[in-house]
Amino acid sequence: MVKSASSPSSSPVTITVSSGGKVGGIRSMGLTSPVPRASVSNNPNSPLSSRANRRASSGGKYSSMSKDETTTEEVNSEYVSYTVHMPPTPDHQPMSASQTSLAGDGRSAEKPERSFISGTIFTGGYNSVTRGHVIECSMDQAEPVVKSGLICGMKGCDEKAIHGKKSKRGLCECGFKICRDCYLDCVGSGGGRCPGCKEPYKGASDDEDEEDDEDDEPGSEAEDQALPLPSMAEFKLDKRLSLVKSFKAQQNHPPDFDHARWLFETKGTYGYGNAVWPKDGYGFGSGANGFENPPDFGERSRRPLTRKVGISAAILSPYRLLILLRLVALGFFLTWRIRHPNRDAMWLWGMSTVCELWFALSWILDQLPKLCPVNRVTDLSVLKERFESPNLQNPKGRSDLPGIDIFVSTADPEKEPPLVTANTILSILAVDYPVEKLACYLSDDGGALLTFEALAETASFARIWVPFCRKHGIQPRNPEAYFGQKRDFLKNKVRLDFVRERRRVKREYDEFKVRINSLPESIRRRSDAYNAHEELRVKKKQMEMGGNLSEPVNVPKATWMSDGSHWAGTWASAEAEHSRGDHAGVIQAMLAPPSAEPVYGTEADGENLIDTTEVDIRLPMLVYVSREKRPGYDHNKKAGAMNALVRTSAIMSNGPFILNLDCDHYIYNSFALREGMCFMLDRGGDRICYVQFPQRFEGIDPNDRYANHNTVFFDVSMRALDGLQGPMYVGTGCIFRRTALYGFSPPRATEHHGWFGRRKIKLFLRKAKVAKKEEDEIALPINEDYNDVDDDADIESLLLPKRFGNSNSLAASIPVAEYQGRLLQDLQGKGKQGRPAGSLAVPREPLDAATVAEAISVISCFYEDKTEWGKRVGWIYGSVTEDVVTGYRMHNRGWRSVYCVTKRDAFRGTAPINLTDRLHQVLRWATGSVEIFFSRNNALFASRRMKFLQRVAYFNVGMYPFTSLFLIVYCFLPAVSLFSGQFIVQSLSVTFLAFLLAITLTLCMLAILEIKWSGITLHDWWRNEQFWLIGGTSAHPAAVLQGLLKVIAGVDISFTLTSKANTPEDGDDEFADLYEVKWSFLMIPPITIIMVNMIAIAVGAARTMYSPFPEWSKLIGGVFFSFWVLCHLYPFAKGLMGRRGRVPTIVFVWSGLISIIISLLWVYISPPTATQDYMKFQFP
Repeated sequence: MVKSASSPSSSPVTITVSSGGKVGGIRSMGLTSPVPRASVSNNPNSPLSSRANRRASSGGKYSSMSKDETTTEEVNSEYVSYTVHMPPTPDHQPMSASQTSLAGDGRSAEKPERSFISGTIFTGGYNSVTRGHVIECSMDQAEPVVKSGLICGMKGCDEKAIHGKKSKRGLCECGFKICRDCYLDCVGSGGGRCPGCKEPYKGASDDEDEEDDEDDEPGSEAEDQALPLPSMAEFKLDKRLSLVKSFKAQQNHPPDFDHARWLFETKGTYGYGNAVWPKDGYGFGSGANGFENPPDFGERSRRPLTRKVGISAAILSPYRLLILLRLVALGFFLTWRIRHPNRDAMWLWGMSTVCELWFALSWILDQLPKLCPVNRVTDLSVLKERFESPNLQNPKGRSDLPGIDIFVSTADPEKEPPLVTANTILSILAVDYPVEKLACYLSDDGGALLTFEALAETASFARIWVPFCRKHGIQPRNPEAYFGQKRDFLKNKVRLDFVRERRRVKREYDEFKVRINSLPESIRRRSDAYNAHEELRVKKKQMEMGGNLSEPVNVPKATWMSDGSHWAGTWASAEAEHSRGDHAGVIQAMLAPPSAEPVYGTEADGENLIDTTEVDIRLPMLVYVSREKRPGYDHNKKAGAMNALVRTSAIMSNGPFILNLDCDHYIYNSFALREGMCFMLDRGGDRICYVQFPQRFEGIDPNDRYANHNTVFFDVSMRALDGLQGPMYVGTGCIFRRTALYGFSPPRATEHHGWFGRRKIKLFLRKAKVAKKEEDEIALPINEDYNDVDDDADIESLLLPKRFGNSNSLAASIPVAEYQGRLLQDLQGKGKQGRPAGSLAVPREPLDAATVAEAISVISCFYEDKTEWGKRVGWIYGSVTEDVVTGYRMHNRGWRSVYCVTKRDAFRGTAPINLTDRLHQVLRWATGSVEIFFSRNNALFASRRMKFLQRVAYFNVGMYPFTSLFLIVYCFLPAVSLFSGQFIVQSLSVTFLAFLLAITLTLCMLAILEIKWSGITLHDWWRNEQFWLIGGTSAHPAAVLQGLLKVIAGVDISFTLTSKANTPEDGDDEFADLYEVKWSFLMIPPITIIMVNMIAIAVGAARTMYSPFPEWSKLIGGVFFSFWVLCHLYPFAKGLMGRRGRVPTIVFVWSGLISIIISLLWVYISPPTATQDYMKFQFP
């Protein structure tokens, strides 16, 4: 048993594990005394993880854990401890110490403890018993074929491997395992060469062939295992004992490679005939005499993973020059407008001039951040060579890539169909990334049983879909998108069994869709049957006790699971403690963590649809999470759900990087994660807080009526920001560095002083002493020399529980995540922190019940009380656009981000094509921007670590909704001009027309150059301009009003979840939602503008034609600007017509009333006169 510090205070909270049945049928055999769970290991040889101190009881029946409380004032005299009772059954045998060891062979997949975790739902929360409910499994899975490191490595052979006399690694120095019979075959008929390295066996004799199998030692496999992560204490004490440095010149070799050590360990020699320079050469006559020179060992470390590709100067230089010319033209134009007022209509001139000044400011704020656009490319071959190829530190060639935790969020299965979420999960499970390094978490913020059972069905279908994708290289790995492609599916497919297996998988997927779509009705019928049975049971009991049968029986209408137990989440009847805002926390590991070694399947038969004998059939860990919700607590919507996932994943898998996706955004490019990791792991990647991918959408109408693709933002603005400090975080499709989400500062930052930040001061924030620290900064304690530990680092360590909560496991996971996210040592300069190569090629620790119990505690509704979650740590609260605020905070600390545009789209999702849904989506974004403007997250208060142009970009995010106030006024001005007979200028002089022409032409030329360097089309640019005016006259003014109400009056803002489009059935119209008209108050301003301008054109034309002194110039000026407004609002008007021109009557009623009111008001302000003296305009 591992010793650990005792907890100062705790309270009994029992975790009871039942084996199925009803809720009331849980049996408990007793409790053990609570044993605290240490947060950081005291053993210098243990991994840098709190999980190293987990214990398994010797009897296998109990394991316990406690969590420390930081301050007594935060605890209501409760003593929090966890005791887990795991009843031994034939399927769930007691755990032993060997089952929790870090075994590297494939036998770990057969551990009973893993099946126990993956078949158990853990529930708990505030004032509720934490339970582990074992789900009975009705499917008997066939035991997979595991290629263990202790058996023969030859295909088709599973005999025990033998060792040589001189080496415990194997008969060959490369470590390739081979059995006795296969070895004799290789010596006799294979030329005496090793099947692994193709080199001759050294000293092959019959003596080795007669080696007894009993000489194999169990500990021999440990020599080939990668070393575990060093502990914190180990780093402090052994700082001086770094890797062996070469005493030779390091011009052609990496600084941590020593040829003398390599030759000693491998018994190699320089020159012809060794492993570096084989006799057969590396190519076919590519060098002199058919041989090549020895490879350059430094080449791999020197080659970059990413490359920045600048925009051509032939495009960028004219682009910048045009920005300058248009800025000058705007300056002269506005000066001329101010100095030449219209004396006949000063009010009209004043309104137009103010609007034009604001538009000029808005254009400058939008254009300045676009001065430095860049493109970036990655090299996946270098990533594979550096992290997944055998080397001295990783002889087996196991993946040295860091782990990634993938978050998928959903809240309402009615608006977010479970089939859409299931397809997203399947694309994640089949992604091309080391299986043992992945963990997928689904956050169900609605706590719906429908989502839970849909995820269980998804996990079952993934056992067929994922091997099929890996075997045949399927793209995309979303089954709905793949089977719905309208192209030749046989393209680039060479395997003979592809068509047969595709047909089988397609049939299985159709059945899977039927099961998913029938789940709501199945759950309802099941619940009704169980509830009726409960009523009969209660009535029977009432009759036995002699009660009055006429009295109504009060039986809660529960939602029942398939095994006959109550669902711990939300019930359809919304009973107490089972409603959307009041339910317990639920965690279920649908798929347990995979083994470290590949697991191969079997041949196709009656049970297996496809032949997987050469395919790794392991699946990543899949976890269902529904955080606890209780009345009286602010759960902070999506941001709160994401923070709950951050804490849960830190305890269960603790991947140093996090990818978050919406439930309707699936992985379209299976190599997307690798491309993102290229930026994180390349030189300088330790300063990158996140890698943002562009959002691409499916199901958009071909004309993109409402600019749903938003290509101007994703391909122009975001590429331009990538040339500054990095793109903004846009809510999905983003890979985060976990330590950046925790609120820590980057290892290095730059402060910008002086005008426009031209004077730069570099800061090294992770040295022993930091000269200056910002208010919003948390310093991450880095391992320095033991005697030089800064007192501030100790203070920071003591403050971790205050910032992150009272979970010791969570606090202990922070340095582990930081260490695993470091760059390799050969990429770091002298004196900088890095990790040795091969340090992450260790098997993942088995998941135990104590770990899941701790994860239940960190998703409780009260865990964030008196912590900094949502303030400095995790996703930031207080705004409906939490994504922008979270990214802003990271940039404000000095981090930088990267925009990763892949050749094949990384992710694809859906977007609302209905006009009303689109307007409400824009309303939510604009309201969040107004909240940002009136908060401390306004870029005016940014720190000096943010670049000047980056600050301008963030300031524009909060400013752009206010442009709508001036835009509405400006859209009415042409109509007012036509009604009054006046114009914004005294006369249409040549100067005014020249300025207008220059401004328009420079705008069009800038658009053409933006199209050139960004790759968008002219159609995309024009649709963006149209929807800018549609949104600016509808959603943005409402956002400004709502934001002001929240800031001034404290009125809270609530938004409905954007509905996700369901998969259309065969024969259904894919764009049926486009033609559906849904009434919304946001439609009133645009409709009014359209009607007023149309009436004004008619009135102005009639007045001019019937006037004795017609003034055609003013008519042309007014009609031109009215036509400009109507052209921009054309998609809106077309959307109101629907498919058959049916428009709700209320639309015309409201618009007509408003138009009449405006007309009567104008007649009252400026009544018509009998004279026509004011119309004396003449063309110059």
